[in-house]
Amino acid sequence: MSYGVFSTNTPVRLNSLDFRDGQQSMLATRVTTEDMLPFLERMDKIGYDNMEMWGGATFDVCIRYLNDDPWERLRKFKAVMKNTPLKMVCRGQNLVGYKAYPDDIVRRFIAAAARNGMDIFLIFDCLDDLRNCQVPFEAVLEAGKKVEGSLQYMISPYHTRKMRVENALEQQRMGASGIHVEDMAGLMDPTEAYALISDLKDALDIPVYLHCHCTGGMAEMCYWEAARAGVDGLDVAFSPIGLGASLPGVENVVAALRGTPRDTGIDLAQLNSLNADFKALRKKYAEFSSALVGVDVGCLQHQIPGGMLTNLESQLKNMKAFHRLDEVLQEAVQVRADMGYPPLATPSSQMCGTQATTNVLTGKRYGMVSKEMADYCRGMYGQAPGPISPDLMKAALGDEKPITCRPAELLAPGWEDACKAVGDLATCEEDILTYALFPSIAPKFLEEKRRKAANCVSYTIEICE
Repeated sequence: MSYGVFSTNTPVRLNSLDFRDGQQSMLATRVTTEDMLPFLERMDKIGYDNMEMWGGATFDVCIRYLNDDPWERLRKFKAVMKNTPLKMVCRGQNLVGYKAYPDDIVRRFIAAAARNGMDIFLIFDCLDDLRNCQVPFEAVLEAGKKVEGSLQYMISPYHTRKMRVENALEQQRMGASGIHVEDMAGLMDPTEAYALISDLKDALDIPVYLHCHCTGGMAEMCYWEAARAGVDGLDVAFSPIGLGASLPGVENVVAALRGTPRDTGIDLAQLNSLNADFKALRKKYAEFSSALVGVDVGCLQHQIPGGMLTNLESQLKNMKAFHRLDEVLQEAVQVRADMGYPPLATPSSQMCGTQATTNVLTGKRYGMVSKEMADYCRGMYGQAPGPISPDLMKAALGDEKPITCRPAELLAPGWEDACKAVGDLATCEEDILTYALFPSIAPKFLEEKRRKAANCVSYTIEICE
């Protein structure tokens, strides 16, 4: 039987994103560690290339809503996952937060993550400004772990295939062991998938991976074309927390490639019990479930990623303004253009969505501008792909001029201050890092952790003295 021309006969590797982007896109990241653990032993036997289960919004949500220690989650996963490397997504200099952190905090956080069990660090910058990835890359390599680079896939006058290939080549030079094309909003079409993966495979000496969300309805077709073009790996989630605003289902991908030259080698039968359990998990967390039904072709305009779309829905519901969602999404198109067409990855997606919401609810565009948006215009998040509109710049900065250096160069070291500020709430180095990243919400979490006498890996705190 003919399946068309495949550029290679090697098996496609699959990466599990169930407990990171799957639950982030479909269940507002609310799944607890306790509810994840029963899946792990069976998932470890599937034959995944790796499991992305940390980073992104998971850290914040753990301490803000779940009273669930993210460091303990990492250690528990590592104790079970004997065959499958663990991966985190790291927002460059922003780590797992929403702003740039000082270099010393970045280095200590990555060293601690590696020490607690992280094997692979997928590092991206929300603006594709590689200056913001420099120190994180160095820190991962110093820890003896793998770095994977990332290309945020968005559509704009400034995002060309040539630009993406050049960016990927620079990340390879920086030490990346692989490159991920991240289509977080479901914008890619099959023709572009084949062309871009082909160009990257021709240019790079390292593996190329593809990550597509199903929001726009084309992800599975993109995966097929990427497989034909020689993609090395694909990101998937079990279908009960896949599809929709999430990723293609592992079942779909395994079945589609079965018997082809790119057969994954994964046995479909072993996925059945896990599929049933993921259905039960989806039902348990139904209150957080994405409202997206079918396909949102509007994403080809507003370009809001799945995780951001779910959170935007939740925020508007809380403000009793859900009926204005379409207006907010339309306004986000204009706001993104005015921002210089940033990829809508965290935190630029939150800035864009929040500003669009503010514009709609106040009835005045840029009548109010958040501190984060002002810092964005100031250059504190890096350089935007295109020029920021004069109206937004004026509203955000007045007559102030933006910076041109690497943003973190303006940040004073933060470790010693964090040690002093957290005081005896911290029982280990990881607690200090939690506080350093989220000083406004960490104290309550650490107080509760201390009250419950939660276990923590015993690292001496004498380094703070």
